[in-house]
Amino acid sequence: MPIGEFCNREVVIAGRDASALEVAQLMRAHHVGSVVIVDIQAGARKPVGVLTDRDIVVELVAKQVAPEGVKAGDLVTGTVATISDSAGVYDTLHYMREHGFRRMPVVDAQGSLVGIVTMDDYLALLAEELNELAKLITREQSLEMKLRP
Repeated sequence: MPIGEFCNREVVIAGRDASALEVAQLMRAHHVGSVVIVDIQAGARKPVGVLTDRDIVVELVAKQVAPEGVKAGDLVTGTVATISDSAGVYDTLHYMREHGFRRMPVVDAQGSLVGIVTMDDYLALLAEELNELAKLITREQSLEMKLRP
């Protein structure tokens, strides 16, 4: 299955000029631990970084820096890692694990943001699959009891 079919398409975003305080308020309002920082280019949302609650705590709160005076763009560093919406679910997980990313913006062929996939999404999928396996065991036992009383 392509990651574009699995990812969460409701992504909380902010521009580089948003303050860290505004980003933290978005996280609280949407009950998420990260916000994708984007540039808008010709109407397309191009990811430039992912700002997490941990980033804000470690970079600002722990250093007693006022979050309203720091721009989101100043907190995201380097090139953002993204994954194509056509990449497979397993390949995406492998890439995330290999690079130590808990969250990964998903982009289309033009590099525009279409979604995000997180470690939590994979844990939910795994729990669902394990639940189905447990149901299979129960079903098999039930059928055997009917066939071989």
